[in-house]
Amino acid sequence: MFPLTTVLLEAGHATLTPVWFLLIAVLWVGFFFLEGFDFGVAMLLPILGKDDRKRRVMINTIGPVWDGNEVWLLTAGGAMFAAFPGWYATLFSGLYLPLLLVLLGLILRGVSFEYRSKRKAPQWRNAHDWMAIIGSFLPSLVLGVGFANFVKGLTVAGDPPLVTTGFWSLFSPFALLGGVLFVVLFAAHGAIFIALKTKGDVHEEAKNLGTKLAYASAALLAVWAIWLNLAYAPDNPAAKVVTWITALLAAAAVAGAGFFSSKDSEGKAFILTGIGIVAMVSTMFVKMYGNLGFISADAPGLDMWSASSSPYTLKIMTIAAAVFVPIVLAYQAWSYWVFRKRLSTDNLPVEKDEAIPVGS
Repeated sequence: MFPLTTVLLEAGHATLTPVWFLLIAVLWVGFFFLEGFDFGVAMLLPILGKDDRKRRVMINTIGPVWDGNEVWLLTAGGAMFAAFPGWYATLFSGLYLPLLLVLLGLILRGVSFEYRSKRKAPQWRNAHDWMAIIGSFLPSLVLGVGFANFVKGLTVAGDPPLVTTGFWSLFSPFALLGGVLFVVLFAAHGAIFIALKTKGDVHEEAKNLGTKLAYASAALLAVWAIWLNLAYAPDNPAAKVVTWITALLAAAAVAGAGFFSSKDSEGKAFILTGIGIVAMVSTMFVKMYGNLGFISADAPGLDMWSASSSPYTLKIMTIAAAVFVPIVLAYQAWSYWVFRKRLSTDNLPVEKDEAIPVGS
């Protein structure tokens, strides 16, 4: 067994709880980094996909990987359920409607990608394209609003603790900024990914749009970073310094992505939009450390330690994570390597009677 795993298994509740909070943060960061670009690709279908062949190329860039990217969300939700049942229960009971919208969006995306190519009728494909667009826009917007509210803090009261923040109170100016930021940043991430994975006309159009969206995202990130740190900074002085650094790093990285995209360096641009997403989400989890994004209106409230599972459960989860996470990471890295080549409309076969599957 790995030495680090042995140390963790010998650790107590006070050690394993922060470790699992960190692991869940990593899962959410991975989800937004990977799913962010295929959300963006789908949202850009009506802008870059001027005809069916261009839309097919765009969908094919994410065809082999989009469902694997969604696994990160399932794993993050499962880890929250097992490691922090109090967090999971409070979150899913208090925010049932927003989470239902996320689920419906993901269902629409999955149906669209799987069934779009089953018929050649323009009406059929257009309907499925709009399912992909809406199914990518909704989760991006709702998750952006949701995480902005975690930064602000959702009020909980009672035992067991329940969210008392009203539904319409979720749509504060800061929360709406978070929603718009997620949509624009994921669109930039997706446009640069398309430019990275294509050639020809699709490449040029995606590069130009990605440059503009990256600069717009950087401006939104700068506003978000300043607003967060002035109005909703952590109480801990060290954490305040970290959130300033990571939030401003996010804005600077995405601005750099715009610069490199304009210079035909899509690889560097994609890495920088990814760094921007990682830094942005990391900032949120630094703010959520300890309180899990909740504000207690009365005792006993809800915090990271009271919401977590027993030490034995956390130890069993640590063993499972040590075994299976490296396998999943290796498989996903292999799949990206296999499908690394660029695509263009010239690579698409002329359609016959049979359907062309997504990812072909």
